[in-house]
Amino acid sequence: MGTTLSDDSLRARARRALAGRPRGWTVFFGPALIAAVAYIDPGNFATNIEAGSRYGYALLWVVLAANLMAMLIQSLSARLGLATGRNLPEMIRERYPRPLVWFYWIQAEIVAIATDLAEFLGAALAFHLLFGLTLLEGALLTGVITYLTLLLYRYGFRLMELIIGAMILAVASGFLLEMLLGRPAPRPFLEGLLIPGFPDGYALYLAAGILGATVMPHVIYLHSALLQRRIPADDDDQRRRLMRYSRLDVIVGMAIAGLINLSILALAAAAFHAQGRTGVATIRDSYQLLAPMLGRELASHLFGAALLLAGLSSSVVGTLSGQVIMQGFVRFTIPLWLRRVVTMAPAIAVILLGISEQRALVASQVILSFGIPFALIPLLTFTADRRLMGNLVNSRAITLIGGLVCALIIALNGYVLVFSLLPH
Repeated sequence: MGTTLSDDSLRARARRALAGRPRGWTVFFGPALIAAVAYIDPGNFATNIEAGSRYGYALLWVVLAANLMAMLIQSLSARLGLATGRNLPEMIRERYPRPLVWFYWIQAEIVAIATDLAEFLGAALAFHLLFGLTLLEGALLTGVITYLTLLLYRYGFRLMELIIGAMILAVASGFLLEMLLGRPAPRPFLEGLLIPGFPDGYALYLAAGILGATVMPHVIYLHSALLQRRIPADDDDQRRRLMRYSRLDVIVGMAIAGLINLSILALAAAAFHAQGRTGVATIRDSYQLLAPMLGRELASHLFGAALLLAGLSSSVVGTLSGQVIMQGFVRFTIPLWLRRVVTMAPAIAVILLGISEQRALVASQVILSFGIPFALIPLLTFTADRRLMGNLVNSRAITLIGGLVCALIIALNGYVLVFSLLPH
């Protein structure tokens, strides 16, 4: 999409800041907030609620670990866009054999569809719970609202960053208040956060869902696109300074998303598991039971409003990611309204077939976890290449840590595959 006057003004302010005028540092913040939205989508609600209600605080450490991984991965994605001026799909298209590029495109589109499934179901469910609409009506309304929001992108990416940032802060504020109402037990909370462990085999399967819901493959592709031509740097010193600002942007954005996810799981642990309701594993049940369990109807309304904002904002980001994926891999774009209609189809099908939205949400997050290595392996390869990255090349330590993260994810996905196929 073309730039606007507001985008040109932002670039001018950023160049003055890079030249040594620190008062303009705020212009560097925003891309990571858009990426962070993908880390608080309704799929996160589903996996964290199930983890908290089944196992209490025991899987908090999984959320923390996944969020630290997300900080590393999103920082690498931003680094690639800054250093090369190209996004990850474009780099794969330029450097991989054509059949492999097509494979990458197909699996990335599957990931994008799984993402949209979670986002649409979550927003539709929020409309149903808050306003009594049917799921189908909620899904259609979600499609209309997200499409209208996407049209604002023509007025510049800064406006989109401000809108998405406001939504994230609203969701974070809602769950902070929920936490105050739920009052999680401090000692079990800290033990679950700091002591790793899996109570049983299903907990490991659920951990893969948490990982897929937290480290989102489609936003790995998107973040490199958000940074590739956002603010040009004139020399190596400015590139390093720009990368420092971008890294701080990632830390802030991912920290906010991480706190929200920790809050969701801890709320489910305090409100349900601690009260003996270990069977509460759905968003619908959580909404209906929060008020009587916490003694305030406000708790349910806050939960529903946060779910709605998360679903709408993440659906917008998912559509932007889909456009980047298609343009980058195959140099082809389709109108936003057409992509919106196509990606709505799976959610509409789930609603019409009467499939449990909770089961569909958790399954979609497991699918996402299988897409992570396909995005992460080339990202690590490219960012470790000095000929491509120049002075922004990864250190050996970062490449090693990234490789270990990728190996862990692949091993976890292998376990999930075996767990899913074997009778239990």
